[in-house]
Amino acid sequence: MKYINDYKDGDRVFDIYLCKKKSSAMTKNGKPYDSVLLQDKTGVMEAKIWDPNSAGISDFDVLDYIEVYGEINSFQGALQVNVKRIRRCLEGEYQALDYVPVSRYNIAEMYEELLGFVGQIENKFLKALMSEIFIKDEQLIKSFKESSAAKSIHHGFVGGLLEHTLAVVKICNFFANTYEKLNKDLLISAALCHDIGKVFELSPFPHNDYTDDGQFIGHIVIGSEIISGKICKIENFPPVLSAQLKHCILAHHGEFAYGSPKKPAIIEAVALNFADNADAKLQAFIELLDSGKEDGWQGYNRLFESNVIATRVN
Repeated sequence: MKYINDYKDGDRVFDIYLCKKKSSAMTKNGKPYDSVLLQDKTGVMEAKIWDPNSAGISDFDVLDYIEVYGEINSFQGALQVNVKRIRRCLEGEYQALDYVPVSRYNIAEMYEELLGFVGQIENKFLKALMSEIFIKDEQLIKSFKESSAAKSIHHGFVGGLLEHTLAVVKICNFFANTYEKLNKDLLISAALCHDIGKVFELSPFPHNDYTDDGQFIGHIVIGSEIISGKICKIENFPPVLSAQLKHCILAHHGEFAYGSPKKPAIIEAVALNFADNADAKLQAFIELLDSGKEDGWQGYNRLFESNVIATRVN
């Protein structure tokens, strides 16, 4: 198949894509048309069906796989498809993994590296707790490997939660080796678990949208609940250590305005907040640079609260 990122102005389209979104509207002349967001693992592209009642346009819904025939044109600096025909595809005509974004890194290798940090934990209670989560709970592990770290802001792809978690663990490992006052076992454990609640906050691909628990509770509190449930299985787990670990989870966004129920009160929580924020923002900027947009000022970016510029060094 030809991937979305490979198209250029003037190309013809004749391939299968995932219908991520679909909406109907009217032109200024009162004629109906449909807007469709096509998706594959390389990205998304807008498509316009200017004659939705045409015999060549089959019925289809959001999250259907559709065979699209049309032409690429540029509109306001972005490519879009002028659709001539659409056919809803049947199972077996497509490979689902071609249509969801996936980490550029090998998921199995990342997880093995993550387990290496679990193996380095010396505190017997924290080691047992990390084993309950990352070694024994097969269903949680499967979801953790497949989950994204966000709906759209950063690491919004299969394996994104694992990739983000591993990066935060590595940053925290650097902090712990640099600042001797940090409790390394506590910090690494907190880094490993800081976003574990996202396996229940976000639905699996291709939806990758907020679940009811995600909307009502959010991943920070869900993560703390997961930790509490696992600690109950470990005899004589120290109450203060339990509270410190859960505090790190609850405070890892740093500010009430960013969704943290608590502000950091121990040095490990401060370090975790810095590590999480650093990886999230750097990855968000990397995704901006990889988005295919031209170099130059990009306009106001809500995450950075600034007008940002995309420049690439060859």
